[in-house]
Amino acid sequence: MNAEMQQRILDAVDAGFEAQLATTRDFVAIPSTRGAEGPCQDMIGDLLRERGYEVDDWHINVDDLKDLRGFGPIEHDFSKARSVVGTYRPQTSAGKSLILQGHSDVVPAGPLDLWETPPFSPVIKDGKMFGRGACDMKSGTIGALYALDAIKAAGLKPTARIHFQSVIEEESTGVGALSTLQRGYRADACFIPEPTGGKMVRSQVGVIWFRLRVKGHPTHVAFAGSGANAIMAAYHLIQALQKLEIEWNERAKADRHFKTLNHPINFNPGIIKGGDWASSVPAWCDVDCRIAVLPGWSIADHQKEIMACVAAAARNHRFLANNPPEIEWSGFLSEGYELTDAAAPEAAFGKAFNKVYGGAVEDLVFTALTDTRFYGLNHGIPSLCFGASGGEMHGFNEYVDLDSLKKTTKAMALFVAEWCGVEKA
Repeated sequence: MNAEMQQRILDAVDAGFEAQLATTRDFVAIPSTRGAEGPCQDMIGDLLRERGYEVDDWHINVDDLKDLRGFGPIEHDFSKARSVVGTYRPQTSAGKSLILQGHSDVVPAGPLDLWETPPFSPVIKDGKMFGRGACDMKSGTIGALYALDAIKAAGLKPTARIHFQSVIEEESTGVGALSTLQRGYRADACFIPEPTGGKMVRSQVGVIWFRLRVKGHPTHVAFAGSGANAIMAAYHLIQALQKLEIEWNERAKADRHFKTLNHPINFNPGIIKGGDWASSVPAWCDVDCRIAVLPGWSIADHQKEIMACVAAAARNHRFLANNPPEIEWSGFLSEGYELTDAAAPEAAFGKAFNKVYGGAVEDLVFTALTDTRFYGLNHGIPSLCFGASGGEMHGFNEYVDLDSLKKTTKAMALFVAEWCGVEKA
């Protein structure tokens, strides 16, 4: 691909950017929390059909996935869960195939009165787009689609097969991405435009989700000493797990990438429910938790460590010693992933990055996880993760920086052209 072709692609991104932002606003405006992703998947399917892609839109059958590496249990209504893939098939096969993937699910917005603007009424101001999912990662998904549009608008067409994938469940299990692999979609490389601040994810944590189910002994609060408070007992277990977090962070100092970070393993009690009445000693408490693991760490072994930690803490508690808590695995059972054996796609992306940003792309050691793990770990497909800058992901007033989004779109477009090859349309 010569310099003139490159410039045509870059100019096409500029020319289409207002339309890209309009589509992104429409996408962000859909409140696609867990179990409610259908309208987003409909929108992506329509956008792909309008562009002439071959669209595969199917219901995800959990039974097809439950024995696959990286599967996490599903607890909510999954009857409407779908994956959508649009496939471009070239007239001339000369380049290398590619998966472009984004997730349409978003985390809950939380109390609406704590947002400066409504989370599902996206607003552009000060060079940013605000809204739940604007950063994580709806702007990246639409950016990938408009990167492909720019190649076409430049009078070019890719010379390799491309699968554009919109998946769900990235925020809780990853089974959406897993379903595309079970369906048979493969390529020479995968690219996921999660928001990474213009850096390439070199190594990322895995995640384990679990629920502590704690029992108590109810009584009137006037006689609290004769009962057993399940909420306080749960706090006792949380303190023990905080010590386990410290142990795992000490272990992380031996990792060649994560040793550069001060506290890569984060334990989070994220949801707590318990009790029935303010004047009754609570008889039950459930705590949903998340903890990270590093690449190469066994999920099964670390599940055993969690269970041993909780069991030991229970033995040192007056009530729990004879009424042990239960542990349920409630979502992610996901390994960490390190990008290796990816010299060819990294070189192709490096050329695109240098053209847009100048210089070499920086590595990112990531204390969250992405769907890249499934492609690399399950099938040896090198899976790159790179995207725009933004802030307040999973928080209030989430936003994506629009200048960085445009640059990311340009880099993606040039990468697709370099990796897949292009010819005159």
